[in-house]
Amino acid sequence: MKYLQKIIRIALVVNILGITGNVFSQAPVAIDKIIAKVDNYVVLKSDLEGLYLSYIQNGEQVDSNTKCQLLQSLILNKLLVAKAAIDSVVVDPAQVNDELNRRMQYYVAQFGSEQKIEEIYNTTIQEFKREVRPQIEEQMIIQTMQRNITEKISMTPGEVKKFFNSIPRDSIPYFDTEVEVGQIVKKPTVAKTQKLIAREQLQKIRDRIVAGEDFAALAKEYSEDYGSAADGGLLPGFQTRGELAPEYEAEIFRIKEGELSRIIETEFGYHLIQLLERKGNEFKSRHILITPKSSPTDIDVAKNYLDSIRTLVINDSISFEKAAKEYSDDKGTASSGGMLLDNMGNTRISVNVLDPVIFFTIDTMSVGGISKPLAFRMEDGKDAVRIIYYKSKTPPHQANLRDDYQKIYNAALSEKKNKAMNDWFEKNKKDLFLSVDEEYSSCNVLN
Repeated sequence: MKYLQKIIRIALVVNILGITGNVFSQAPVAIDKIIAKVDNYVVLKSDLEGLYLSYIQNGEQVDSNTKCQLLQSLILNKLLVAKAAIDSVVVDPAQVNDELNRRMQYYVAQFGSEQKIEEIYNTTIQEFKREVRPQIEEQMIIQTMQRNITEKISMTPGEVKKFFNSIPRDSIPYFDTEVEVGQIVKKPTVAKTQKLIAREQLQKIRDRIVAGEDFAALAKEYSEDYGSAADGGLLPGFQTRGELAPEYEAEIFRIKEGELSRIIETEFGYHLIQLLERKGNEFKSRHILITPKSSPTDIDVAKNYLDSIRTLVINDSISFEKAAKEYSDDKGTASSGGMLLDNMGNTRISVNVLDPVIFFTIDTMSVGGISKPLAFRMEDGKDAVRIIYYKSKTPPHQANLRDDYQKIYNAALSEKKNKAMNDWFEKNKKDLFLSVDEEYSSCNVLN
C-alpha cells in the first residue's frame, strides 16, 4: 500500500512539475524502445530515462527503486488516459493553448531565449511546440481524471488528529523559517499615445508587405509573439473557432485565403493577420503582433493607484485580503486574498523557496508592514506594479497541530486521496491490457 501510494505521489509531482519525458530532458538514450503498454498507449524507454533525469534535476531524492517507481507512475498516467478515452473525458483546446503558452514563457525564462531552446533541442520553436502540445494535453487529461476521482474527498478534524498521531515521533517533520506574504498587483493602463505608436508601427509593416516585402521575414524581425515569430509568424497547425481571441477570429472569417487583414486589436496588442487556409471552422494563419508599451507615466499612475489602496489598508478602511480580491489584477493570488501559496495550498511558505525578489523585499520590512508600490515584471514579460504585505513569520520548529494544522490537514488529505487513487488503480487495471518489458520485470510494477 505505502509503495503504491509513493508511486501515486510521484505521479502527482510529475504532473505538477510539468515533466513530460524526453522532450524537456537532455538525457541521452542510445536505442529507444517500448517498455510498457496500456491498451494503445505506450511508455518509451526515453520517457523513463528523461523523467528520471528531470526528477533528479528537480531535487527529488532517488534510490535503487526510483526508476521502478517512476515507471509505475508513467503506467498509472497511461491508465488514466486510456480510461479517459473510454469515458470520453476531454479538455478544452483553448485551455491547452493557454497552458502551452504558459509553459513556453517559463522555458524561455529558464533558458534565456528561444534561440537557446532551438540550439539545445536542434529544432525550431514551432516544431518544439507541436511536439510538446500533445504531451501537455495528455497531462491535463490526467489531472482532470485525478480531480474526478478525488474531488469529493475531505477530512474531519478527528481524522486529521488521528493521522498526525499515527506519525512516529522521530518522523515528525521539522520546518524551517516560514512566512506569510501577500500582494496586490496593478497592471498599468497603456496610454492612448502608446497604443497609437504601436498601431502606427504595425501599419508601416503592413505597407511594406503590400509593397512586396516578405511577410515571414518581417514577422521574424518585428513580431512580439516570440513563439510564432521564429517561424515567420505562423501559428502551429490548424486552429478551430473558439481557440483564439474573438477579434482575431472575427477577422479570420471576414477575409479570404491569402489576404492581409486590417490592423486588429486584442487584449494582447495589435495584430496583422494573413489567412493561409480555411476549412469550415478550422483555419491556418500567420500574424505579426506589436504590443503597446507602458510608459513611465503609465507606471506612475499605477503606483499612485496602489498607494491609495495601501493607505486605505493601513487606516483599517479595508482589509488587505478584501482589497486584493476586489482590486488586484493578479487573478492567481486575488482569489486567496492576495496571499502567495505553496504547491499544497498553504499560505505559510518556507523562505528557502520564496521568490528571491520578494524575499529581499520583506527582509527590509517589519512583520505586519505593507511595502510602498514597487515596479516589477510579470511572468509574461509585461510591466506591473505591486504592494507586498508581510503578514507573519514563523521561526523554525517541529510540526505540531496548533501551529501547522493546515499543513497536516493537507498531508492527511493527500494520504486519503492516495488511497482513493490506489483503489481506482486496482479496480480498473484489470479492464485494460497492460504489459511491461522483461527488462523491468524485477520492478513488479503491475502488482
